[in-house]
Amino acid sequence: MRVFSVEPDGGFTEYEQLPFETDHAEADLEQWLEANPGGILEDGPLLIIGRQVPTDLGKAIDLLGVDREGNVVVVELKRDRTPRDVVAQALEYAAFAAKLDAAALEGVLGEYHPDEPRGLAEQHREYFDQSEAVAFNKDQRIVIIGQQVMPEIRQTALFLGAKGIPVTCVEFTFFQAAAGGRLLSQEIVVGAEHARSQATARPTRVTRSKFLESCDDNGRAVFTRLLDLADRKGMSISWGYKGFTIGVDIGGARELICYAYPPASRFGQVLYPEYGKRVPEEVVEQLWEKTEQTGLFRSTGKALVCYIDRAFTDDELDALVAWCESVEQATREHVVPGALAGQTVSS
Repeated sequence: MRVFSVEPDGGFTEYEQLPFETDHAEADLEQWLEANPGGILEDGPLLIIGRQVPTDLGKAIDLLGVDREGNVVVVELKRDRTPRDVVAQALEYAAFAAKLDAAALEGVLGEYHPDEPRGLAEQHREYFDQSEAVAFNKDQRIVIIGQQVMPEIRQTALFLGAKGIPVTCVEFTFFQAAAGGRLLSQEIVVGAEHARSQATARPTRVTRSKFLESCDDNGRAVFTRLLDLADRKGMSISWGYKGFTIGVDIGGARELICYAYPPASRFGQVLYPEYGKRVPEEVVEQLWEKTEQTGLFRSTGKALVCYIDRAFTDDELDALVAWCESVEQATREHVVPGALAGQTVSS
């Protein structure tokens, strides 16, 4: 991006984009933000109550503030740390800030403005032009600021925001003109709207019709037969974000029989057998052997898998349905209602 100032005569003077650290220390940016907190948050101004605030772990928060609702805001400069370190440090500071009650916040403010007679509540009301006081530190927010906010930080910030931990990421760019003029631009690259968009975009569970539409003809033939069997036999079908599982409900707990994935999954279009966790070990061994005998499953060492990468014959489809039904029958026969998951039960 090229930036120009417009001179009185209408001419342009170009500003050169420079690395901030060329002529400045991180403390300079910290001081500028401290003096100009209006652009730190995307949804309003910020009342700064502390700078280099010591934590209980012997570290210091760059800037500590309070927003309009009284939430505590941790402002952390990225510096030259790795993305993992930046996020970990910010979360550590937020965890510390979460423990600060109103008296502790008053103490931080007192250290920051030792000659200021007004308390936090009064300063907050005047700063935000409010008629009533708010309850402080109901929640915490994190702001990460740097010349470049790496993709790893953005991704983690979006995840935390979608989980209810507000994180704002701000990038700034420093410009300087030959005549000495300076500009600082800043852009919020992750904020509340970004987090809400990610949360809205979360995948929904697949339905039977959509799952079968996502399969090719080979998979559609196999899975339709298995789903029809489950319906006829009263087995339970649970739909996930990509595939489904078939199981039986015994004594208020569900025992799995198999799970399936469509072509677009990372597993490919496959069917995995599963033997209920309450099925006795010797029965599981027998079922494993019967599964291999169908000739439709391959061993991966720890598991068996049926790759549906071709058209199955009618006899093969019948054999697969018979296999699923035999696992269902064995599960109902050998699982005792009320047994704990993983507990071996002998019949």
